[in-house]
Amino acid sequence: MKKWLILVPCMMMTIICRAQSFDTPFEKSNGTVSATYAQLIDYYERLDAAYECIRMKDAGETDAYYPLQVVYYSKDGRFNITEWKRAGKIIILINNGIHPGEPDGIDASTMLLRDAAMGKVVVPDNIILAVIPVFNIGGMLNRGSHSRANQNGPKEYGFRGNAQNLDLNRDFIKMDAKETRSLVRLFHKLSPDVLIDNHVSNGADYQHIVTLLSTQHNKLGGAMGNYLYQHFEPLIYKDMSAKGYDLVPYVNHWGHTPDNGWTAFHEGPRFASGFAAMHHTYAFVTETHMLKPFDKRVYGTYELMKSFISVASAHGADIKQARQADIQACAIATQLPVEWASDTAKKTKMVYKGYEAGYKPSDVSGQQRLYYDRNKPYTKEVVLYDTYKDKQVVTLPQAYLLSGAWHKVISRLQDNKVQMIHVDKDTIIYVGVYYIESYETTQRPYEGHYLHSKIKTRKEKRYIKLYKGDYIIPMQQPAKRFITEVLEPIAPDSYFAWGFFDAILQQKEGYSDYVFEDEAARILQTNEALRKKLEEKKASDAKFAADGDAQLDFVYKHSPYYEPVHMRYPVFRLE
Repeated sequence: MKKWLILVPCMMMTIICRAQSFDTPFEKSNGTVSATYAQLIDYYERLDAAYECIRMKDAGETDAYYPLQVVYYSKDGRFNITEWKRAGKIIILINNGIHPGEPDGIDASTMLLRDAAMGKVVVPDNIILAVIPVFNIGGMLNRGSHSRANQNGPKEYGFRGNAQNLDLNRDFIKMDAKETRSLVRLFHKLSPDVLIDNHVSNGADYQHIVTLLSTQHNKLGGAMGNYLYQHFEPLIYKDMSAKGYDLVPYVNHWGHTPDNGWTAFHEGPRFASGFAAMHHTYAFVTETHMLKPFDKRVYGTYELMKSFISVASAHGADIKQARQADIQACAIATQLPVEWASDTAKKTKMVYKGYEAGYKPSDVSGQQRLYYDRNKPYTKEVVLYDTYKDKQVVTLPQAYLLSGAWHKVISRLQDNKVQMIHVDKDTIIYVGVYYIESYETTQRPYEGHYLHSKIKTRKEKRYIKLYKGDYIIPMQQPAKRFITEVLEPIAPDSYFAWGFFDAILQQKEGYSDYVFEDEAARILQTNEALRKKLEEKKASDAKFAADGDAQLDFVYKHSPYYEPVHMRYPVFRLE
């Protein structure tokens, strides 16, 4: 559709382009209105038609039937991902509208891409922009004015839940939404150097318009973590400060004031930024402050994206070098952490601009309630606990083994470009086998699942049978870190934690007490070691000693009749 424009440079508009209005709905409303979904897509279609450096493409299915779109900016008008990588381009993936009730990035990105196309914003030659206009299309279509009770504008906006009522910023491991799977596939095609996920915050009241949530640097680890903490973040802060924006880290504070500081937010792999970190991508979450006027929030997001472009361009070689160093380090790692905890012994001092707070009787309940006094701003030094330490570390196997029956897990591994080898014939193999010893499960559903936590396992060496068509998942591959965090059951966002292997937790066979009583007695007569175990448990556990049913079950579970697959984790370790 662009053949008639093929000779027109990106920085120049044709006469037809001049006749069009490229003012956004946000600008036309003087910063009070956010674009509707129809307006948003129409706007990008017109930009695509007018400028050779803009290209909008379908990126896959969504739960809302409309396709997920991605809008690219490439200064030379070439849109070949392989060529971008060969040329060493810095690819920045910008995600908008994961929560469409937080639309600042949606409107800021339309202005950014337009201004880049028109030459009002300089996007250097070594930068490629890949912008998701809106990730959660279903939520954007569910438009209203009241779901964000604490937010200052715009007049109307979308809803947090998608068409399935899922919070998509909790979906990057379980991948229940079609749009998540589409974005994950796109992510792996691009392998972006930087991910920006645009949001609006909740929480305390303060003077800052924009806060920034970066991937926790210890969790990112290695060369990337060091570069992020010592260079990348400080450069962004410096650039924004020159524009009049005093950034602070995301104010991770709820229910009380942040006057004395706070602990840096730690985003697990379920979040977009945590997911990106597993794949050696720098990830940042823009969090504009909910109580600031909508127009100031949008322009703050716009300026922050410009800062990322300029810093990433100027330091692109360092960014890529750190990524490559971590990829190589991960390739030879024999152990990897799967869980982290805040190190309260370490802290960083920073300048925070807040408002004095106090308590007064509530007009609703009569109880004391928190309030902030904007007539009493302050600037003070506070502490940020921004260091995390390894909480659980696992020794890696040579490979994991997985039955082809677990197709929900297999399809998610495939979407994440995990290399898997089919077993070519039935075979018996000696492997490490986990047994689930204990776990806790949420009493209420969380994003369509009942999450498991505090998972404890024991490991045994056993012979197991693999069948033709089962999978070997070798660990010497780029997805090594991802594989570890989803297949090691104790990891907080593992597939086991999300309930994908729950069938193993249910015993399929049992016994009638009155029948098995006689068989249990016979087993104890012929198995002195088991009788001794039973007596020892009775002696050490008074409740057990008084429970005949529990004792009978104990014998059953130590007998040949007990099914060997109950509580046996079905992902085996070739060690």
